[in-house]
Amino acid sequence: MRTSEVAAAAGVNVQTLRYYERRGLLPVPERSKSGYRAYDTQAVRTIRFVKHAQQLGFSLEQIDTLLTLAAGGPDGCDDATALATEKIAHLETKIADLTAMRNSLRQLVETCDRSRDQRCCTLFDAVEITEQTGDDDHERPPRRHPRPN
Repeated sequence: MRTSEVAAAAGVNVQTLRYYERRGLLPVPERSKSGYRAYDTQAVRTIRFVKHAQQLGFSLEQIDTLLTLAAGGPDGCDDATALATEKIAHLETKIADLTAMRNSLRQLVETCDRSRDQRCCTLFDAVEITEQTGDDDHERPPRRHPRPN
């Protein structure tokens, strides 16, 4: 596959593809007789993995490690275990934060038919409490906040 075909199939631009190549996230492809890069079909899958891992909060350095591990990695799995454990903790925190935001928005939807001063939206509380405690395992008192002008 040529560069533009891989980029289109993976949903990225050509510059992103070449950047991943320079970073070592993609192997340098062979060249066709006419000098064009000739990627194999695995390149699209790799790029999609990189983009999805980025959306999940992995850095390119961590993604590089994950790609190395996916290719067989080191003899031991200590590195993979440490990275995965760290990422699990990060994802659990993010899930708790998102859950708090979702619950707050649900409260607003459930109280939306009330007059404006009687609606319940605890978005500010959800963010403040998860920042202070780092968890979402406790009840929050509903507070009302005026809308910013």
